[in-house]
Amino acid sequence: MRDAIIDHLVMNQLIRDSQHGFLRGRSCLSNLLIFLDKVTECVDRGVDVDVIFSDFAKAFDKVPHARLMNKVRAHDVKGLVANWIENWLKDRKQRVCIRGAGSTWIEVSSGVPQGSVLGPILFLIFINDLDTAVLNWVLKFADDTKLFGKVQSESDRRSLQLDLNRLFDWSKEWQMEFNVDKCKVMHIGRTNKNFKYYMDSKELEAVQEEKDLGVLITSDLKASGQCIQACNKANRVLGMIHRSIVYKSQKVLLQLYKSLVRPHLEYCTPVWSPSYQKDKAMIERVQHRFTRMVPGFSQLSYRDRLDRLGLWSLEERRNRADLIEVFKMCKGLSGISMESMSEFSSNKHLRGHEFKLSKHRSKLEVRDSSLLIDLSIDGIVWITPYWRRPQ
Repeated sequence: MRDAIIDHLVMNQLIRDSQHGFLRGRSCLSNLLIFLDKVTECVDRGVDVDVIFSDFAKAFDKVPHARLMNKVRAHDVKGLVANWIENWLKDRKQRVCIRGAGSTWIEVSSGVPQGSVLGPILFLIFINDLDTAVLNWVLKFADDTKLFGKVQSESDRRSLQLDLNRLFDWSKEWQMEFNVDKCKVMHIGRTNKNFKYYMDSKELEAVQEEKDLGVLITSDLKASGQCIQACNKANRVLGMIHRSIVYKSQKVLLQLYKSLVRPHLEYCTPVWSPSYQKDKAMIERVQHRFTRMVPGFSQLSYRDRLDRLGLWSLEERRNRADLIEVFKMCKGLSGISMESMSEFSSNKHLRGHEFKLSKHRSKLEVRDSSLLIDLSIDGIVWITPYWRRPQ
């Protein structure tokens, strides 16, 4: 039933493009790629950007069932299916148990059942019209919402503040209030005037860095902070493995590294893949450390250790991840359309296939190190296989 509802919503284009949560071809990665592509493009042209990171207070628990069903039917999910969903939601009760003592049962009239199959898609339907009247850019991943726009003048600031007021009014009308104390604003750009923004008559706190969907975003748009954070997490897990695992065989250590350590170093790397050698070396040292933990490998060179373990260097894996993401965009397998981020080359005198992308010229390093620009070779992105070792 969930798949049928999603197919119905997608085929009829009922879910807004700003939503990236719980949908095929869309993810935290697609959300962040679009966000950074728009922001770095503005900064590269000398245009300042203000970003407002908003936070709902217990969003999944506050969805009122009666209003949710009105929106479900408004999305043309009617008849027996809508009646079944309504019966599934009503007559729920809950209580709290602490050390064997339980409270009385109370009826639950709001919230989508978390951990359920239908819960996420019902939440997407409920929050779908959040940004209907918003004029600036909005990106959502479930309840995580970013509002951002160009701010070159006082009129731009008023426009962004008006959109923020629209979001707040929606939250009041639909009984899903923002946690104002956790909403932040980030000013990006060399000449940014650091305008102030208000929600519910409270001034939003201005920050230099903010974690967004697991990736650290800084006002200078550099990846060094995220690299340090990823390395710290990976090193802590690697230290735990070293201290707690007694039987350190090659097979056991390799499996633990791939499942527990490496994901910290590779989460959404097409968004924050480092361009500085010091950051690349810092990330690679984590894998250096792991390969030396394998019994009998400490005296070998790093390349020999990788060959014996059947691993790639982390830089090679980041390049491969970048190419895979661009390939998915070209083939229509991603929720991001290639036209929104780049364009195919019009040069017909080059040999090979038709998937060659024109390089967008950039002035600043933050734009030059973005996904599509960084993959360019002599002005053209060549989408070709990148296989070296079978890993």
